[in-house]
Amino acid sequence: MKLAIMQPYFLPYLGYFQLINAVDEFVIYDDIEYTKKGWINRNRLLSCQGEMLVTLPLRKGSDYLKVNQRYLADSWVKDRVKLNNRIRNWYIKAPYFESIEPIINQILFAPCVNLFDFIYNSLIHLLRYLQIQTPLIRSSTLDFDSSLKGEGKVLAICELQSASEYLNPQGGVELYDKASFTRCGVDLQFLNCLPYEYEQFSPPFTPFLSIVDVLMFNDLATVKLMLNEQYSIK
Repeated sequence: MKLAIMQPYFLPYLGYFQLINAVDEFVIYDDIEYTKKGWINRNRLLSCQGEMLVTLPLRKGSDYLKVNQRYLADSWVKDRVKLNNRIRNWYIKAPYFESIEPIINQILFAPCVNLFDFIYNSLIHLLRYLQIQTPLIRSSTLDFDSSLKGEGKVLAICELQSASEYLNPQGGVELYDKASFTRCGVDLQFLNCLPYEYEQFSPPFTPFLSIVDVLMFNDLATVKLMLNEQYSIK
């Protein structure tokens, strides 16, 4: 059984979905501490002027709150209309805008105000479009020692889920000891998202943007090829 574990991200890049597509179960950390530095509530999209950062506004709260304890700001009711209009203005001339705009609307105008619930809902909509059926599991629903950190936590979840193989993005090579996984009967593998260029508005190509950019410029058949072929496992 192949397993992957990741933090929740807002409209993540293609590699995130390649990882989900490559495993039998995908665990999302919803009960980890929210960090301001990272991509939990922000991502990059593309306009005719270049890449643009988009951010989900959050209510003020303690720096020690977990992701599932954070909430979208009260201003989100108005902010989501502005964000929807920005995305529409940026991508209205993209070849697959009409196919993807309804999904963006479903995501942005969902009734979720909890940060994790909002991100989880957005992933469900995107996975449905991509025809990926890998089950998503919230880490808070799993019965393991929550005081564990890093590699210890990952191994505990692998044992709990009877995983024989654990896949992690290539960026985590320095985080884990392959021998430790082997001793626990788990084959540690790393997925490397290979460079994949497609035609955007104009060159040069801007890589590693949100999956939204990929979907705006490529039909579903092409994206499914990316999901299945454009990565290597080491």
